[in-house]
Amino acid sequence: MAVSRSGAPDVVVAGTFTSLRRVSRYTAVTDDDLREMLDAIGVASVDDLFASIPAALRLDRPLDLPAGLPEQAVYEHLRELASRNASTEDEVTFLGAGMYDHYVPAVIDMLMERSEFLTPYTPYQPEISQGGLQVMFEYQTAISELTGLPVSNASVYEGPSALAAAGWLAAQTTGRPRFVISEGTHPHSRETLRTLSVGYQTTVDEVPLRDGATDLEALKGALDTDHRSASPTAAVFVQQPNFLGAVEDVAALAQAAHEHGALLVVAADPLTLGVLEAPGAQGADLCVGEGQTLGNRLDFGGPSFGFFAAAQAHLRKMPGRIAGETRDVDGRRGFVLTLQTREQHIRREKATSNICTAQALNALGGVVYLSWLGREGLVELGELMLQRTHYAREKLSALDGVEKLHDRPVVREFALRLAAPVERVIERCRAAGINPGLALTDDGLLVAITERRTRTEIDRFAEVLDAAVAAERSAVGASA
Repeated sequence: MAVSRSGAPDVVVAGTFTSLRRVSRYTAVTDDDLREMLDAIGVASVDDLFASIPAALRLDRPLDLPAGLPEQAVYEHLRELASRNASTEDEVTFLGAGMYDHYVPAVIDMLMERSEFLTPYTPYQPEISQGGLQVMFEYQTAISELTGLPVSNASVYEGPSALAAAGWLAAQTTGRPRFVISEGTHPHSRETLRTLSVGYQTTVDEVPLRDGATDLEALKGALDTDHRSASPTAAVFVQQPNFLGAVEDVAALAQAAHEHGALLVVAADPLTLGVLEAPGAQGADLCVGEGQTLGNRLDFGGPSFGFFAAAQAHLRKMPGRIAGETRDVDGRRGFVLTLQTREQHIRREKATSNICTAQALNALGGVVYLSWLGREGLVELGELMLQRTHYAREKLSALDGVEKLHDRPVVREFALRLAAPVERVIERCRAAGINPGLALTDDGLLVAITERRTRTEIDRFAEVLDAAVAAERSAVGASA
């Protein structure tokens, strides 16, 4: 038996050498290593490293952390924690609100897991490989065709930050200090825009909904301000379909925005653009959104990617990077990073974004998915969601104690009003193996449909929801 550096015995078992360290944490830094580093820095202790932090901001007590565990015990503990999650494989889910349970074909994993795509370093260098650049170029082309706008970047982090980045572009383009956003825009996007607007030195005003869609007259009233005043509007933000699932009149909203010199930013659901007219064709200046539905799994919240497309006039103010097509000296087709608008690549005062990288791997999944669907497949998928959504909406709203929250046209999502506490209804439905959707209010429920939800599952959902609402109404009546 030998003795290790830590003083713990080393033992040989069946010809393999195993070190058994009697310590509560796994770290390669010994006390001697720590002492040597402190001496090199010129401080007496680790506490001295934090001397510049005011005492009032430091913890005055030890952290209440459990003792360390062996690796096998940690694995078992983590597996037990993971088992508390309910995935879409464990229950039939009608939950949406921005992230959706779509089928991801096997070809996407097969291509995304190829080493040339999976393992490269962050793809923002000018010398990135031709394969990576071509993926960016093909992705940009697909997003431009979807949105009806001529230029797209190579992706951003996710949907809400894409919308907020559009706000920065609008403020820089118009020189105006105010945003107007519809309450039908995703709450996360509204919150992100408000947060970043502090840095943009802009204000954000919200416009209410009327019968589920943006109140056009209220929007016009919010925009009806003298352009010479201190707060003209830089951009109007809407979502298509909106957060309650309603289809917005984008053309009318664009006209109202443009009459007051503001840009129109549309946050779009890309999978609905097979059946809805492209935002760019309806007058949108910018189209952004969450790309999770394009070949990316839910994965308990991410990662995914955001997309960002714009009119040609805004090309040089777009965030991130743009890949372009070219010809080399021999006339061969090739690809280059055409524009990079962050401060690492250009003069800081000219930078339009501090985004460090594209979500290139997730965006690859998106373009593979769109290629797998094709033009006809995208339309067919949209029509399928449209048909099943309307079937589900009529089926559920016909139940006793359930009604539509609005009567606007919908594509893949709709809101209901329940005559029972929504959270309690959700609990009862989930106990029966069905996640009925998102609680909007005490009596509001947001229901989403994807191509994975069959008519049989929708009928089963109706039975479970009917029983849950009835049970809760009875419980409320009994307590009264």
